[in-house]
Amino acid sequence: MKFALIMGASGGIGQAIAFELAQDSWSLYLHYNNGRDTVEQQIKELQEQFPKQDFFALQMDMKREESVSKFVENLFQVDAVVFASGFTEYHLLTEVSVTEIHDLLAVHLTTPIQIIQLLQTKLAKSEFGRVVFISSVYGEAGSAMEVMYSTAKGAQSAFVKAYSKEVASLGITVNALAPGAIETNMIQDFTPEELEALKEDIPVGRLGHVQDVSFWVKQLVDKRSEYLTGQTITVSGGWLR
Repeated sequence: MKFALIMGASGGIGQAIAFELAQDSWSLYLHYNNGRDTVEQQIKELQEQFPKQDFFALQMDMKREESVSKFVENLFQVDAVVFASGFTEYHLLTEVSVTEIHDLLAVHLTTPIQIIQLLQTKLAKSEFGRVVFISSVYGEAGSAMEVMYSTAKGAQSAFVKAYSKEVASLGITVNALAPGAIETNMIQDFTPEELEALKEDIPVGRLGHVQDVSFWVKQLVDKRSEYLTGQTITVSGGWLR
């Protein structure tokens, strides 16, 4: 049996990743912060469809780095970890508070790195050994009004490049996916006019679906992807490339 930890499993992309991996015979640890009801319902559905696999719900506020050690103690076998947690704040940089800076960096960078530090031994013992970040096209292109979000996403790609070299000899691959405009809660405040303008700006002519991202996560954690590491793969319909 193979186990994957999905951080941010209650979000739209996280839910799609969970279902995609469950279909591929993965047992799952599903992390959430405030989305307990969503994850519990998800586990109920997954258990009904995949009764031979195990599914566990785990809560942690990723903004509180001091809780990481206790969180990881609840994990036994871990063959892959996927970081799908994320949020943004829309402000000019001069309006961003120190707390917002800390929280953005904690969720996207500091806490994931701490988790990886504590899981490296387990990942190295696995025949899979996969680390996947759900990053963003803004990590490369940058976005005004989302300077700290763009910074954190860019840092994820830098981490992937460096850490992948450090653990390649252990059989661990480290990659990131950089989605473009995906139909999730992160674009829920867009007006219909703004959404139409955005679609016109995307070469394939539509917003991305969560399955457009989860499909590639499935490929990256596959055993046959062992020769692909240190990469940030853009999944954006050609947008911002």
